[in-house]
Amino acid sequence: MNDSPGRIPPGSSPSDEPDHGTRQQGEPSDRPVPEQPTPEQPVWGAGWSQRQPPAGSWNASAGGSPTPPPPPPAGGPQGGAGWGVPPQGGRWANSGWRTPPAAPRPGVIPLRPLGVSEIIDGAIATVRAHWRTVLGISLAVSIVTQGLITTANGLWFRSASTSTDVLEDPDATLNEAMRAVGSAMGGSAVTLLIGVLGTIVTTSLLTVVTARAVMGRSVSTGEAWGGARPYLLQLCGLLFLIPVIAAGVMAAGMAPGVLLTLAGAENEGAALAALGGLAGAGAATWLWVRFSLAAPALMLEKQGIIAALRRSAKLVRGAWWRIFGVQLLAIVLVFIVGAIVEIPTSMAGMAIGGDNAMDWLSGEAVSVGWTFLIVIGIGGVISSTITFPISAGVTALLYMDQRIRRESLDVELARAAGVPGYETKGQDSGQNAGLTP
Repeated sequence: MNDSPGRIPPGSSPSDEPDHGTRQQGEPSDRPVPEQPTPEQPVWGAGWSQRQPPAGSWNASAGGSPTPPPPPPAGGPQGGAGWGVPPQGGRWANSGWRTPPAAPRPGVIPLRPLGVSEIIDGAIATVRAHWRTVLGISLAVSIVTQGLITTANGLWFRSASTSTDVLEDPDATLNEAMRAVGSAMGGSAVTLLIGVLGTIVTTSLLTVVTARAVMGRSVSTGEAWGGARPYLLQLCGLLFLIPVIAAGVMAAGMAPGVLLTLAGAENEGAALAALGGLAGAGAATWLWVRFSLAAPALMLEKQGIIAALRRSAKLVRGAWWRIFGVQLLAIVLVFIVGAIVEIPTSMAGMAIGGDNAMDWLSGEAVSVGWTFLIVIGIGGVISSTITFPISAGVTALLYMDQRIRRESLDVELARAAGVPGYETKGQDSGQNAGLTP
């Protein structure tokens, strides 16, 4: 090595530095002798000095060009992907790079905390893996509910035009106006009630199917009905109680403005009622998300209505925004899928029904024919058959994801699914996981 004065080559120890005439021959050195390392103590820079280029490869005085050191081994230290580059997904251990084992996946989702896309994919994978049971349940419930809705609309809206005429008459009495409003709202209430009942039945049945699909088990329609039937009444009470609570909160927010309007301050009362309504809507949304996991908690943990509400609030605590985002994404997805299916049938219905059909689709209360209602009902059946499993599956998987994150439910699920390495003697398969109705 042709080193300039005072330069310490890489890998040299302090004792190798030349004295340059500062110490006479035979004079003892006042520098401490460095302790020689034991075989267990690696020497800093030893690896670098061993990889130095041969003599003469770097000779600045001779005008030579620097030669870089040879490249590191392709395998890297301890079998890694290269020097300083860990293998994909690996981590450092005393014995080298180790890749953590992949999460077990006995069913439609991996048994670990899930991402948003994995929750949506899991709901769709449940439909693909158990399409006979899932689509059979959704189709049967959709046919019944849409048949009842079509019949109610056909009977109700034949006399709906007289109600709108009364509301447009400035000389109508208060009693006539109230009867017209009640008549107009009655049809919407009936169809809404039928739709809620259909949602309750499909949610209960498809929650059971999704829970079994997570553990890689198939379930027939009869088994799903047998597991869900004992809890249908409780689920009905739960899904009716949540809207009642939300409506009560909104009414409480609007009450001061309404009272102020009745007292004679109409402008101030209307403004206060609007502000109260917005605040009530925000509080109702917060409650809806807080209680959104109550249905799967009731079905899969066999809890009562109040206990299911408390259970949902506990699981949602600290993750409100995440659950709100996933539920909102599911609603948007369901809306898009429903629109894609129902737009062609609506166009066909308008071509058959004429102007009255267009007025009916725009929200006006008019008399329409049975042919138009049947075409619209067919579109509703197809749309509900596809969207029911998505909404129910997303809610069930959100519930399981929160339990995995907070209660290590993945371990219980792996045991229940019989994943190798998770067996426990005396383990009742599925019961401790709380997912076997």
